[in-house]
Amino acid sequence: MRISLIVAVAENGVIGHHNDLIWKLRDDMRFFATTTRGHCVITGRKNYESIPERFRPLKDRVNIVVTRNTAYEAPGAVVVHSLEAALDSARQSGDAEVFVIGGGQIYRELLASGEVDRQYITHVEGAPEGDTFFELSQLKSGWTCTELMQQLADERNELGFSVCRYDRTEMTA
Repeated sequence: MRISLIVAVAENGVIGHHNDLIWKLRDDMRFFATTTRGHCVITGRKNYESIPERFRPLKDRVNIVVTRNTAYEAPGAVVVHSLEAALDSARQSGDAEVFVIGGGQIYRELLASGEVDRQYITHVEGAPEGDTFFELSQLKSGWTCTELMQQLADERNELGFSVCRYDRTEMTA
């Protein structure tokens, strides 16, 4: 099973503010939906709760929510209590590729594990204020980049962005 993460990141590493998105990028949302549809998605509880209720669980995906709260319920989603349990659940589903969709703590834990095979990163033009970050410096070595799309700011996308796929080229210790 390929373990991928998918994230939109500003130039200053910001990915969120007050548990919410900080930009409207409709074409990036379409890319996210198309890329993750039909797969398992793993998310932390806070990130899951930031998804508008009418969209939870994300349609046409197995939603796996990671939380330390053993009493937490997420109707229509699988609730687990560690990242490893989430990955085990995805493996048991037989999915060929699982997507970790956030938030910041889950990304850090996954990257520290060295288990990430692929990263889909939307590089957002701008440096907004935020309180949740993604470490882009980890891409300096061991990854090859393929640009998948570029988008200028327009009526559907308040900021310009590019989407890149990073594939691991070397194993980390």
